[in-house]
Amino acid sequence: MNSPMSGHRAFVPTLADRLVKAAMTTAGRLPGGLIRAIAGSPRQVDGQTLDPHFQAGLRVISLMAGGEYEDLALEEARETVERSAFTASGDRIDLAVVKDIILPLAGDDPARADLPGRLYAPVDTDEPQPMLIYFHGGGWTLGSVDSHDATCRYLAREGGLKVLSVDYRLAPEFQFPTAVEDTLAAFRYVRDNATELGVDASRIAVGGDSAGGNLAAVVCQQARDAGETMPAFQLLFVPATDMSARTASYETFREGFYLTKATMDWYEKTYIRSEDDRTDPRASPLLAKDFSGLPPAHVATGGFDPLRDEGEAYARRMSDAGVAVSLRRHASLVHPFVNGVGASPVAREALAQAVGALRMGLAY
Repeated sequence: MNSPMSGHRAFVPTLADRLVKAAMTTAGRLPGGLIRAIAGSPRQVDGQTLDPHFQAGLRVISLMAGGEYEDLALEEARETVERSAFTASGDRIDLAVVKDIILPLAGDDPARADLPGRLYAPVDTDEPQPMLIYFHGGGWTLGSVDSHDATCRYLAREGGLKVLSVDYRLAPEFQFPTAVEDTLAAFRYVRDNATELGVDASRIAVGGDSAGGNLAAVVCQQARDAGETMPAFQLLFVPATDMSARTASYETFREGFYLTKATMDWYEKTYIRSEDDRTDPRASPLLAKDFSGLPPAHVATGGFDPLRDEGEAYARRMSDAGVAVSLRRHASLVHPFVNGVGASPVAREALAQAVGALRMGLAY
């Protein structure tokens, strides 16, 4: 299913893609000990042991990929992300509502645009429901509602809430701060039209992974700074929080664990317009001067991830400012574990823990 006006072609899997997905789905149901023969000797770095499902998956992805994202043509890189997500997505989760919609955000502002989105709900009811507004990862350059379809289905089912996945505009066609403006406009639209959308206005969360986690964090900061009603909760998976510096985890996990330092460098250079953007809190929320008064948060990081340290630093800054934060490092997982619901029981457990934090934060 492709979002209307999404700006990308719907990914059409080949027979080989379907066979790989079937194999990874089957493997994802097996305990780690049985996968070890495929994965090889345990990889241990920084006192952590890589999940064998992801270790095996990394081998499969490396065989299927035509190169690192930064070395591919843009459309080929975007298709590669869709393919990787498809093969790790597992059996499709059926929900009562899965509907492509258009968010009417343009108004009279020529800089704004109506955006596609995908609405998920485990039940079809007129009663107001909690909602998670989800922003997909992909370095502000790749990814779509399609690449994160399985993730959003899982969150909607396990969380028992509506999920709205937003197809914000991507770089390099639309550089910083377009994605920030799109995601903030999407949150404001849901907040201001909650009744019409069947949403409980007091239980609206924002969330996302990687670049999407960055955007969710920035939406909360921007709403607070504008003196507006903020999201009630923020769900941040492996968030990018600082473009101005590189932490120790960038060097420790610079290559070999899906997200590489070189790829992250390419994402940032594609997204930002100038070096000055790196220190703008809308691009680097860790550089905000004030962390007080932000919504409660759950921050989930991956042990084998270049972004691990900056995500955890963001959680600590919020906690130090009095924000209620749960921080969970999933020590055996790599960066895109939210896309691995079909490939790893440990990834499913990580998302289940996040859902628990979300339900507690929204009190439903």
